[in-house]
Amino acid sequence: MNRFLCLLLSIAFFGQSHAQHQLASPQIIHYSTTEYKAGMQNWDVAQDHQGIMYFGNNEGLLTFNGRFWSTYPLANHTAVRALEIDAQNRIYVGGLGEIGYFFPNANGVLTYHSLMPLLNSKDRNFSDVWHICIRGEEVFFQSLRQIMRLYQGKLTVYKPTHSWSFLGMANQQLYAQDREKGLFRYERGTWVLQSSEEPLQTFGITSLRAYGQDTLLLTTLERGLFILHGQKMERKATALDAIFHSDRIYCSAQVGEETFAFGTTSAGVYLMNRAGKALQKYTSAEGLQNSNVRAIWLDRNQNLWLALDDGIDFIAINSPIQYLYPSGNKHTTGYALYKQGRTLYAGTSNGLFRATLEGSTQDLSRAQGAFTEIPAAKGQVWRLGELRGKLYMGHENGLFQIEQDQVKPVYHFPGTWLWIPFSGTDYLVGTYDGLRHLRYENGSLNGIQDLKGLKESLRFVYADSVRRTIWASHPSRGVFRMQWSPGDTELQKIRLYTQQDGLPSSLYNYVYSVKSRLVVSTERGIYEFNEAQNRFVPSSLFKPILGNLAVQYLKEDAQGNIWFVSHKRLGVIDFQPRNGQKFRIVYFPELTDKLVGGFECLYPVDPQNIFVGSHKGFIHINYEQYRTQVSKPLILLSEIKASGDSVVFGGYFVQQGKVKATQDSQQRLQLAAGMNSLHFAYASPLEYETNTTEYSYRLQGETEEWSAWSTKSEKDYTNLPWGAYTFQVKARNNQGNESAILSYQLYIEPAWYESYWSYLVYALLAAGLVYYLFHWQKRKHRLEQKQLTYLHQLELDRAEKELVRLQNEQLEADVDFKNRELAAMTMQLVQRGEVLVKVKEVVSTLAKKQDTKDSAVSFRQVLRLIRDVESKDADWGQFTLHFNTVHDDFFHLLKDRYPELTPNDLKLCAYLKMNLSSKEIARLMNVTVKAIEIGRYRLRKKLLLPTEVNLYEFLVDLAKESK
Repeated sequence: MNRFLCLLLSIAFFGQSHAQHQLASPQIIHYSTTEYKAGMQNWDVAQDHQGIMYFGNNEGLLTFNGRFWSTYPLANHTAVRALEIDAQNRIYVGGLGEIGYFFPNANGVLTYHSLMPLLNSKDRNFSDVWHICIRGEEVFFQSLRQIMRLYQGKLTVYKPTHSWSFLGMANQQLYAQDREKGLFRYERGTWVLQSSEEPLQTFGITSLRAYGQDTLLLTTLERGLFILHGQKMERKATALDAIFHSDRIYCSAQVGEETFAFGTTSAGVYLMNRAGKALQKYTSAEGLQNSNVRAIWLDRNQNLWLALDDGIDFIAINSPIQYLYPSGNKHTTGYALYKQGRTLYAGTSNGLFRATLEGSTQDLSRAQGAFTEIPAAKGQVWRLGELRGKLYMGHENGLFQIEQDQVKPVYHFPGTWLWIPFSGTDYLVGTYDGLRHLRYENGSLNGIQDLKGLKESLRFVYADSVRRTIWASHPSRGVFRMQWSPGDTELQKIRLYTQQDGLPSSLYNYVYSVKSRLVVSTERGIYEFNEAQNRFVPSSLFKPILGNLAVQYLKEDAQGNIWFVSHKRLGVIDFQPRNGQKFRIVYFPELTDKLVGGFECLYPVDPQNIFVGSHKGFIHINYEQYRTQVSKPLILLSEIKASGDSVVFGGYFVQQGKVKATQDSQQRLQLAAGMNSLHFAYASPLEYETNTTEYSYRLQGETEEWSAWSTKSEKDYTNLPWGAYTFQVKARNNQGNESAILSYQLYIEPAWYESYWSYLVYALLAAGLVYYLFHWQKRKHRLEQKQLTYLHQLELDRAEKELVRLQNEQLEADVDFKNRELAAMTMQLVQRGEVLVKVKEVVSTLAKKQDTKDSAVSFRQVLRLIRDVESKDADWGQFTLHFNTVHDDFFHLLKDRYPELTPNDLKLCAYLKMNLSSKEIARLMNVTVKAIEIGRYRLRKKLLLPTEVNLYEFLVDLAKESK
């Protein structure tokens, strides 16, 4: 009866507490079997000092370094149900009938080392290992049948009375549960009974946590929580007892000094404080991919990892970015938010919601509370804000005053975008159909009046009450300027400013009030109005900061920082940086593409509470935590593959039996010549939290230039020449913080034809070749010289022959000339002879006819003179000279060979050589033709010529001999 009453009270307590869980929810990242490519069930989880996560999986040990997943099977390929990591980074694991540890080999590849050979054969059938604990140099493995203690290379086995159902450690003290005897404590090699209270003999313990000095917090599978102080055990009543009794606690983790996380078999994870109050729950309804939680791990950044019955989940409970869903699972779009006192109002695409904030935390996302809908405010909410201490709502149906759950209309039409003060009690309202004028009188807004002159939907309005000027922008037309004074019913001097007035374009211009000045955000930076020039010019304040960056939204917070949206990215110009600079720009890549494009909403309460409207509810940014929490990222070299799939480095640096963060300078990797194509994979172990890490790398030995920053976490090099290389990589987060440079040295050996012995052989061969080439060149030179000499001689001979040829041609020309002259002379002689013969005949005839003595004497004198002319040899002498010149002393040769030849014989030979007829010769020699024939006959005899020899041909041949 008492137990039943306690259960009812617990249910009532839980129902009351459950309604007031944490207002915001953290980001939950799912990792499914399709992503990590291993077994469905995960049994345990741990993290090493480098930030690498390890999971006990159905298919072995599963690792995750922030980017890459890897699976390592056990020797018998059973599931890893328990794992623990020691100070040397040995990863101890237990499976079905198998215990051992993983440790990287010389190449940094995790390798399994079985401890089964250390056990006696009779102790090897111990079924599944469920828990592993490490204390100093001692490692304890717990199965139902035995606990095994590894120390200094030896295994000691401890058998239970009934069965060992649990093993755990708190405050460096080891505890184990025997289901029949109770809870035991390990002391100096033996198990000492700690407590034999009845619950310890009947209820299975699933976890234990330190709960103060000499006090333990125990979780049981079916009976909730218990406190063990010394030997005394008592139940701890909590608001979650009903859940813990029905859905059973399977695991736990301590989250801070005052908070615990409990994983259940079917209800997800619950966060509870020491007082037993429920703080938050995470089930399938809140986003978990599975509500059966096998193990919980609080990582180095105080966020939760869950090993689930189907998959793995990461819950960023300590992230400065949290998510609010006012409409629960509807995930309606968030457009407006306002905090009034301890009440937070949220305007969405589907109505208005309110939440009462409980607790004193300054970070409102950690406050307790739950949103409830205000039924009378259904529909699209555009704006929330105060006027004279009262909350008003701009709605698609008009303007309304909000008081708790009450909605009082100011007017019902048209839809209202915003309102701004103008002067004193006058306010301007931007609506779907232009501007309205409201006046605050007698504690309420009245005097509603539409202002004529401009009928446009105006969402962006700025008022200058001193100049009585109103500025309003239209995203597709430009910026309007108009004059108005309270009391006027119509806008005056309306002018539209476009690209002709200094704006980059007529499109996408937005009017804002920042730093007490009018600014217009455009597609090419931020502009301000120059009154003297009556045109817009680039802002002197923002141009040096943002340049020509396209900006769609601007908002100034109470600290003077400027929040902006550009290309769906949220950023802030922080004018209070902590690095001594005047300002710095911080982007929030976690929110990229999550904002409501064109209808951005940002509500800065204070540095710890920045609310942003999103496609699904609202996003809360604790900017104070965000800008201080982000430290330098870590960088890990995940893997190196050579020439295909050959893993030459597995991601772990080992020095003197311990895993280190960097490579030992003496452990340079040696690669064979054929392994000169390399694949590098690298990661940041905390990348999963923001997914904004960028990398830069270089391969010294190939280049000294760093690559451009990129989110790509792999790099390939192909066909590298032999030699020493150092691969360097670094990481950078969205705050601009860079990690330390991680270096890896390697050496690609030369091929056999590139070795030093080969080069020695090459050098000898080269020397022999040089020697051979030297002598060959020398011989070639001699041959070339000889050839040149020969060619030169040939050239001289050719020149000489050419000279002889030219001389011969000249001689032939001379001979030809002489021949022509000789022929001409011969013809002259012949003609003269003929003339003289004719003259002689005429004179003789005349002499015969003359009878006088004197005439006869005269004629006889004339005839005598003719005969003297015919008989004179002067012409013959000249002829002889020319003939000898032409025919190379033809006459001398005849005289030498035939001395008996007379002058007349020589004349006859010459004329015959000239191929003159007997008649022509007769005339030349002044004899008869018969005398010439007789002379020819006699000449043949003197020349001793036989009858068959032609006299002319003989003389021609003789002339050739003379030459």
